[in-house]
Amino acid sequence: MLIYDSLSEVKKNFSRTKKEIRLFVCGITPYDNPHIGHARTYLAFDIIVRYLRHQGWKINYLQNITDIDDKIIERAKEKSLNWKELERLYEKKYHQNEKELEIISVNKYARATEHIPQIIKQVQNLIKKGFAYKISDGYYFDVSKFEDYGKLARRTVQQSEDGVSRIDDNLEKKNKADFCLWKFSKPQEPFWNSPLGKGRPGWHIEDTAITEYYFGPQYDIHGGAIDLKFPHHEAEIAQQESASGKKPMVKFWMHTGFLLVNGQKMSKSSGNFITIDEFLKKYSPQVLRYIILSHHYRSPIDYDENTAEQAKSSLQTIQIFIYKLSLVKKSGPISDKIKNDIFSAKEKFDSSMEDDFNTPKALASIFEIIGNLKNVFDLNKKEAKEMSDFIVKSLKIFGIKMEKTPKIPIKIKILAEKREISRNNKQFIKSDTLRKKIIELGYWLEDTPLGYLIYKK
Repeated sequence: MLIYDSLSEVKKNFSRTKKEIRLFVCGITPYDNPHIGHARTYLAFDIIVRYLRHQGWKINYLQNITDIDDKIIERAKEKSLNWKELERLYEKKYHQNEKELEIISVNKYARATEHIPQIIKQVQNLIKKGFAYKISDGYYFDVSKFEDYGKLARRTVQQSEDGVSRIDDNLEKKNKADFCLWKFSKPQEPFWNSPLGKGRPGWHIEDTAITEYYFGPQYDIHGGAIDLKFPHHEAEIAQQESASGKKPMVKFWMHTGFLLVNGQKMSKSSGNFITIDEFLKKYSPQVLRYIILSHHYRSPIDYDENTAEQAKSSLQTIQIFIYKLSLVKKSGPISDKIKNDIFSAKEKFDSSMEDDFNTPKALASIFEIIGNLKNVFDLNKKEAKEMSDFIVKSLKIFGIKMEKTPKIPIKIKILAEKREISRNNKQFIKSDTLRKKIIELGYWLEDTPLGYLIYKK
């Protein structure tokens, strides 16, 4: 299997050298409702992990929760809430959205505040080894002491300093790019007592303290959104490799592309900020999952209303095809052509996924087998079942659920049967009236050579 490593910027072979693959993905900072940009990353990794597990890989998937942060403290003040109340409120919303989107692959969520001893220990280690220093508002990491700083983002030290001048800003810092490891407490802000002084963790240190605790100083894959590459992931490398003295921190870095809305980064001021809740009011969770699938995880997604409508239409095309397969009753053996078509589609599906999880190409193998079939009703029952099984099982790997036969309410079935009787009796006005009623109730009715087919709009 080939996986693109963001550090080396090449696809590298990923082999099963260990019984368990350790994957860490940066989690959310719960200070607001999760948006579809968050969903892009977490759905992408859910799909990747689902596929790996289907292939027999044992994956230990860890995700952190940044449950103490400047943004949380500020938002809590705005809403006149305790910081923990606010954080727990939005953390609960995040998990609710995950459930709605059927993100099921994470083994463990680790809150920063539940790993304060591990964080303190790692900061103390960095101080002891000479990589950290103390100034008026906390302990900072000295990037000049880590010669590889900037290697992930391909930045020089000067470029790194220019890029983070607004972060952890304190004129006492030795270098502009130095970042805070432990922040001393300010009045009316939460803090933890520690040998470092009363304070709380900096943003970057929680991730490495958590991963070192659960995975050790080196592990297999670190994932996250592309906008975390610098400075967050760069800081993680500096911290962990300095603290342990072991390189590399991880074998593979995986980054998901941006999700833009109408060509712009999401922001509330632009009016293009779309929460997961808002999306799910208009579309099913399967539509959002399909949007993610139809783009390579490393590619940007430029979302607009048409993106969702196209995804909805594509899902419906596949579902209707499967429904039509269920109508086939003709007996007969499976022809060599159908066997070869399905075998070829399976090979293309797996080879696409083995090549850096190329989900668009994997989906194309499904549409190819649908497109190559001139008339679904030329198949026999065994051929139809084999084709249906391949499509349904392949999409299930991705978390896309397809029904093999439509589930239609009795009321709709009765109307359809009455219409069929009217058609057979050449009562076409009555037949058309019944068809319109079925459509008004939210169902489509399609006549086929093997009878009528009803499915939900």
